[in-house]
Amino acid sequence: MSRSLAITIYAGTAIFFALFFAFPIWHTVEEAFVTADGTITLAYFAELFRNPLYLEGLVNSFFMGFFTTVLALVIALPLALIGNTWQFRGKEILHALLLVPLVLPPFVGALGVRQFLGQAGVLNTFLIDLGLMDASAPFDWLGEGRLVGIVLMNALHLYPIAYLNISAALANLDPAMEEAAGNLGCHGIRRLFRITLPLIMPGLFAGATIIFIWAFTELGVPLIFDFDRVTSVQIFEGIKDLSGNPFPYALVVVMLVATVLFYLAGKWCFGRDNFASSGRASTGRVLRSASPFGGLCCAGLFALVTAVAILPHIGVVLLSLSRDWYGTLLPTALTGQHYEDALGHPLTIHSIANSLKYASLATGLDVLLGIGIAYVVVRTRLPGRQFLDAIAMLPLAVPGLVLAFGYLAMTREGKPFDFLILGEDPILILVIAYAVRRLPYVVRSAAAGFQQTSVSLEEAAQNLGSTPMRALRKITLPLIAANLIAGALLAFSFAMLEVSDSLILAEQQQHYPITKAIYALISSLGTGPNLASALGVWAMAFLTVTLLGAGILLGRKMGALFRV
Repeated sequence: MSRSLAITIYAGTAIFFALFFAFPIWHTVEEAFVTADGTITLAYFAELFRNPLYLEGLVNSFFMGFFTTVLALVIALPLALIGNTWQFRGKEILHALLLVPLVLPPFVGALGVRQFLGQAGVLNTFLIDLGLMDASAPFDWLGEGRLVGIVLMNALHLYPIAYLNISAALANLDPAMEEAAGNLGCHGIRRLFRITLPLIMPGLFAGATIIFIWAFTELGVPLIFDFDRVTSVQIFEGIKDLSGNPFPYALVVVMLVATVLFYLAGKWCFGRDNFASSGRASTGRVLRSASPFGGLCCAGLFALVTAVAILPHIGVVLLSLSRDWYGTLLPTALTGQHYEDALGHPLTIHSIANSLKYASLATGLDVLLGIGIAYVVVRTRLPGRQFLDAIAMLPLAVPGLVLAFGYLAMTREGKPFDFLILGEDPILILVIAYAVRRLPYVVRSAAAGFQQTSVSLEEAAQNLGSTPMRALRKITLPLIAANLIAGALLAFSFAMLEVSDSLILAEQQQHYPITKAIYALISSLGTGPNLASALGVWAMAFLTVTLLGAGILLGRKMGALFRV
């Protein structure tokens, strides 16, 4: 690739990010600091922190993010340590099953949790049958304890991200360091805390960053749990009077500042020295074969975590099949009619077609941008290429709710980008939003492919008369096709099930994507929750196949896709 073409790709990507990443954030920040007459003010923030309702929302959001992160790490760390130390029967299958919680948007899984923990839910019914609870006064688990339920739901959904990052860090850790510590008398728990954990801290932090940001800004689960005392829901509720209310802008800025400060603090504490991956390991990691009893214990721990994590999914499946499920341990009657109705409902037919259209266009844009960015970063010595790589990964570190709110604000009538709304059709802004949010997956996949493919193959083709672009198209791209397919699959599937952008940017029913249709069905009476669950199961099956395919193509490198 010529230097001029590399510069063109660099400039084009920088312009794209300036317009559709930096500007939406800046527009939101500007609205939070500027009054109607154009003067700069901090009054909105002062009032925000004086208002006990907004202050409680921020505190609850922080608790939601912090405790979700801690719980997810507590779940993932032992599993990653066991998986990267011991070989036992069924390990490959159990490893794949650990990723199952990623296949369903957590706000859909919250339907299953609500069915289990509602006042007439499975848990209360079970306790009443045992005589441990008064049937006339069932306990409201999702009343005062809704924040706990949200944390649990988020942790069970997000721990695979921590597991993938920690596993990737352990795979890059030079076993010779641990062996040297053992030769000096440092064994067991002491070696874990003195040697292993400090060395994998960058990988652990990478997973923790994504989990905290995701949980701190989670919108869907609090909405389904009817918990409005968190900042994300307060922002969502403030959209309806966005034109005259500055506080949603101020809340978005506070949320953005909090996530950035958390990220920078963690980077400063844990990300300065990545010893675990500073070079190639001097020796390969050899997994020890577990004894029959030890293997059973390892497999049992993996199976137990998976079983608990898929309870919400089981609840969603049962709800999608139930004709009547109220005050009983299991549905009293089953039917498959909800699946037919879900695919035949006018709302779902349009939403599926819309999501396929939005996600396909966004994935195509991601593949074009991802190949160009990855090539410039890996194959060229262009000054500033690491900056290009960094800005391509920034969407993982910025809350989706913040970006969605910025897109909404900058496309309002009379704003600079109102032309992106074609009449009332948000297709262009949704495609851009999906593409920006999921571009990191394609960039990381393509970069891994370029790093694994020798540049000498392209040089040989050029020596035989091929142009750089033809060598790239005919030689390199076919060789990294598996990486590109894996990244594109992930980008497409997560775009299909994007929550924040879909809930905020799609305002007309005929333009709803799948997740907005599910949310609308959940809120409707009658069989709405059943139809929403059926549509969620269809989505779950689709994303399961996608993740398994990406996992087969990428293997342990899949963890790098969730790293900032």
